[in-house]
Formats: sequence, structure tokens, C-alpha cells
Amino acid sequence: MKKLSALAFLATILLMSAQTVRAGDPAKIMLLGTFHFANPGLDTVKTSVLDVSSADSQQYLQAFSQKIAKDFAPTDVLLECAVGFQGKLNEQYQQYLKGEFSLPVNEIYQLGFRVAKAAGGSAVRCFDEHEIQWNADQLFEQMPAKAPVIQAAFETLIAEVTAQSNEMHQTLSLAGVLRVMNSEQQYRLNQSIYLLSNEVGAGDNFVGADAAASWWHRNFRMYANIQQAASPGKRVLVIAGQGHIAVIKDFLASDTQRIAVFVDSFL
Repeated sequence: MKKLSALAFLATILLMSAQTVRAGDPAKIMLLGTFHFANPGLDTVKTSVLDVSSADSQQYLQAFSQKIAKDFAPTDVLLECAVGFQGKLNEQYQQYLKGEFSLPVNEIYQLGFRVAKAAGGSAVRCFDEHEIQWNADQLFEQMPAKAPVIQAAFETLIAEVTAQSNEMHQTLSLAGVLRVMNSEQQYRLNQSIYLLSNEVGAGDNFVGADAAASWWHRNFRMYANIQQAASPGKRVLVIAGQGHIAVIKDFLASDTQRIAVFVDSFL
């Protein structure tokens, strides 16, 4: 009897422990890198983007959003908008849920709102950081004199990436563009732009390294906002420009408190 009681007690403890683990399971995070659907022209690489308002693109966006909502079921959808915009975003989202808001041509709405609604009204949250920006003015001012060879290589790389991006938008469907943008090759290519000029001013004013660090600084802050939202048990979809995701994915890969869910199979 004592043995049975001890075994029963042990089983109860193990059950309670398992339930505690399930209740506090690490958050799951899916990262989706996009181009800016409205194309404000603020990026270093200037691209003539495809029209996401076309019938084919709209059909894909609807199907893609439904698939993420069904198979990943996010509890929260994080969007590349300033935290100070959250109140307005909530207002727009509530109008959308009631059928009183037409989606602008912007990935925040075309993807973010669609997925959140399809997932049963998941929370939508702004997680962008605007106080810290990529501070490369001094780099661009000094690179021609300090490092003309790197300047030439930098210009060549930007021209090549721009041509590649334009061709992609002219020849591929929206699904094809997103698949390419979320490939490991494209993530590494994006990071290489910053690393190419990193050595400019080394041993002197480190103008190249400081410029690169400012970009990582901004993305560290953005990832802090992601971490805050991705508490245990959450399933978080993060939608942002591919340049941000190229850096943030490395943070997530090293985050022992959260689990990455890869978007590849959903695209």
C-alpha cells in the first residue's frame, strides 16, 4: 500500500510538472520578410515593385493569410509600425473586423490585418523603432576619400542588387517574390551590404562599423519589442521589411526562451 501511495504521489507530481511546462511553453515566433507594398522609396535599393492590388496578388494574399491563420494560428501579429501608432492601429483594426475599413496597399494591412482576422481576431501590435535609425551619413561622406576601392565595390553591389530586385518584381508572382525574399541566400546578401563597408575608418574613427552598428542597434530594439510580446505560450507572427528580418532572424536563432517557426512551407 505504501508503495502504491508513493507511486500515486509521484505520478501526481509528474502530471503537475507536465501541466506547468505546457502552460509555460516557450513562445513560437514566425518571421516574414516583405518588400514595402506601397514602395515609399526610402530604402537604399530602389525597386519598382509589383502591383499587389492586382487580382492574382489579391487572391494569393487571401489564400496565404488563411493558411497562416489556420496552420500557425497566431495569437499576436506584430507589424512594422511605430509603437506610438498603436492606438490608431487598434481603431482601424476594429473597423476592419466590423467590415468598415478598406485595406490600404500596405503589408501591415494587406497581410497583417488579414491574418489576424482569419485567426479569429488575434491582437495586432506595432513593434517598430524610430528613435534609432541607420546612421550612415558620415560613412557616405567619408567613404570616397577614405576607401575608394570599397566605395566602388559598394556601388557595384547596390547596382547588382537593384537590378536583381527589379527583375524579380517584373518576372515573378507575389508568391515567387516572397519565397525569394525569405531565402537564406537573400538574407545573407542583405547583411553583406552593411558588412562590405564595415571596415571603413578602422583604427581611426570607425565610421563604417558605427554605421553598421546603428542598423543592428535599431533591430535589437525591435527585437526587444518582439520579446516583450512573445511571452510563454504565445504564437507570434512578425511581418517586417526583409532587411529587418535578415538581422532579427539571427537574434531569434540565439534566443533560448523562444522557438522559431520557419515560414518557408507557408509560402
